[in-house]
Amino acid sequence: MRAAIHLAARYTLHTNSMQVSESELKEFILDSGLVSRKDVDAADEEAKRKKQSIGDILIAQGLLSSDSLRRIKAYVLGIPFVNLKDKKIDLNVLSLIPEPIARTHSIVAFKKDGNSLEVAMLDTEDLPSIDSVRKTTGLKILPRLTDDESLKNVLLQYQKSLKEEFGDLITTEAGRINLIKDGQSGDEASGEDLKKMAEDLPIVRIVDTLLRHAIIQKASDIHIEPMETEVLVRYRIDGVLHDAMTLPRTAAPGITARIKVLANLKLDEKRLPQDGRFKMETEADKVSFRVSLLPTYYGEKIVMRLLRETGEGFTLDVLGFHGSGLERVHQSMKQTTGIILISGPTGSGKTTTLYTILDILNTPDVNISTVEDPIEYQMKRVNQTQVNPAIGFTFANGLRALLRQDPNIIMVGEIRDAETASLAINAALTGHLVLSTIHTNSAAGAIPRLMDMGVEPFLLVSTLRMVMGQRLVRRLCDGKEQYALDAMERSKVASDDKFDNVMKALLEEKLVKEGTTMDKVPFYKPVPSAQCEDGYSGRIGIHEVLMLSSALRELILHNAAPDAIEAQARKEGMLTMLEDGLYKSTRGITSVEEVLRAVSE
Repeated sequence: MRAAIHLAARYTLHTNSMQVSESELKEFILDSGLVSRKDVDAADEEAKRKKQSIGDILIAQGLLSSDSLRRIKAYVLGIPFVNLKDKKIDLNVLSLIPEPIARTHSIVAFKKDGNSLEVAMLDTEDLPSIDSVRKTTGLKILPRLTDDESLKNVLLQYQKSLKEEFGDLITTEAGRINLIKDGQSGDEASGEDLKKMAEDLPIVRIVDTLLRHAIIQKASDIHIEPMETEVLVRYRIDGVLHDAMTLPRTAAPGITARIKVLANLKLDEKRLPQDGRFKMETEADKVSFRVSLLPTYYGEKIVMRLLRETGEGFTLDVLGFHGSGLERVHQSMKQTTGIILISGPTGSGKTTTLYTILDILNTPDVNISTVEDPIEYQMKRVNQTQVNPAIGFTFANGLRALLRQDPNIIMVGEIRDAETASLAINAALTGHLVLSTIHTNSAAGAIPRLMDMGVEPFLLVSTLRMVMGQRLVRRLCDGKEQYALDAMERSKVASDDKFDNVMKALLEEKLVKEGTTMDKVPFYKPVPSAQCEDGYSGRIGIHEVLMLSSALRELILHNAAPDAIEAQARKEGMLTMLEDGLYKSTRGITSVEEVLRAVSE
């Protein structure tokens, strides 16, 4: 920024007011040279008309970044800017502001000098947060401006400190766990003894820290596996299991008892599988834990699925749909009758896609009813029912009952058997839109699977609207490395016709220029960093969207093989999951290796 001393002299600023007037902001934006005078004047007019800040207008128009606006405001107010991207913060200083407050209010402590504490913020005008930290610490607070990358780096250090905290906790508390009473082992303890174990303070602290750590790490599942001499805790992060920690073997019965108490399960039942559920709230998240216990040789193995209830609703493009595939999904959703199926193995994101489609269809003029096992997310204005096979309430019974509830749209969690398939077909024939999932490896494979369940081909072609196959792949972090994939390397990945389809998709979406060859299209590799341990963060779907055409209906009526159905769908413009993955590899969203790992599973 080339703001000069004479400008600072023109504007006498009172930093304790922490406010920047619009006229001052406009002058300093002009002086920064980041935006032309013409654009600033136009934004100023629009800001006055809409009664908004000129800075917000310029950000909305893409003419100024949020970080640049923050720097300008900080300069006007005389607030220093600090870069914390590579700075390691002392743990004693970092912990002066609790992690949930730091994350929620974007404020972190990074330097303490006597009675003064320097804090880095994204919004230095957030006086309530500054005042809150001052009251909590009893120190004089010196606000400093920082940027998004710096804040992310510091917040990541909270996770590392949590690991250290957990290690210290295990060391100090494990020895205090009183699990053996009068010569009894945890496995022989009575229900009353187990209840006391579950309320033991060290056990409560260990389980609470374990759950909190999983939430911060954005894990989707927690595995607690008893072994001969220890208990192994693993987190599934972005679809890959990671060893998180090991606990003393003596802690196993107490931890199991604590989780059973939370999930309202039978404490003294150790021979049969049990399922339950509980919720946990943090400052930033409200998480539901779906608990499954299974007896094994060394004790009960626990798996908990984390379902975040406070997350923002997804959109189809955020899930990874694009181009003609996205258009086909929208076209199918406009239908008022028929069946829309999502296929894929367990953990491929079928439920998330299903809920996203339901959320789009959830308008005031329709009645939506679901029958699920289990209900993973609660949705407003949707009548959700959970099956209970123990009392004879199956998908088929639930679906039969739903048809008497006057629904427009029905969602069946999964088509598992002939009876459910038959009822779903009948519901589609009688004027309902039916959404469901099916466990097959590809979209084309869902059709013979339904026939195996006894669905007649002529009923299938008259009701099935769309089948969508999907997998999840990990997203590359920002520091990825670009490289070229020559013809020989491409031949090891996929046949030429698959890369031809990828190029067609890139051309259709105008992402490459006409005449570009595959040799000129870049691919990307992961680059591990402090923020991204293996170069990946988060996941996105790769999809194949098979929409039934007259040619495909003819093939189904003649009992064609899945390969023939897929070949015809590709002729009609369908990208297979592999091709969609390669497309996303050229966009820098994921890597070729990750696509091959996901599609071959």
